[in-house]
Amino acid sequence: MNKNEIGKVILRVILGLTFFIHGLAKFQDGISNTVGFFDILGIPGFLAYAVAVIELVGGIALILGIGTRVIGLLFALIMVGAIITAKLPAGFLGNGQMAGYELDLALLAMSIYFVMADKSVLSLDQKIFNSNNN
Repeated sequence: MNKNEIGKVILRVILGLTFFIHGLAKFQDGISNTVGFFDILGIPGFLAYAVAVIELVGGIALILGIGTRVIGLLFALIMVGAIITAKLPAGFLGNGQMAGYELDLALLAMSIYFVMADKSVLSLDQKIFNSNNN
């Protein structure tokens, strides 16, 4: 295994863990709070459940290396939505009342990487499908 594969695994695990923890927090803090926030932003509140489940389940899947392209695409869509609907008005670094979109942009870039990347040697996708290409 080369250093690029090791880097890909580290990136995949950290991205998966980050989304997993955000999804878990949405449920632990009371999903109704997230539903209310979505409503305030003009987003249908029921989408809070979809986002939380994608973050939670998708985070685990990404850590394990299952469906990385699909999960990466879903994460990218969530990040585009978060940037446009909630973070853009606060600016890149925030406005003192709200965080900016710098983290969201980094998570978006990482997610897009996994949409385009080949399977990792250390992933369940690779083990299950035994192929170097998606």
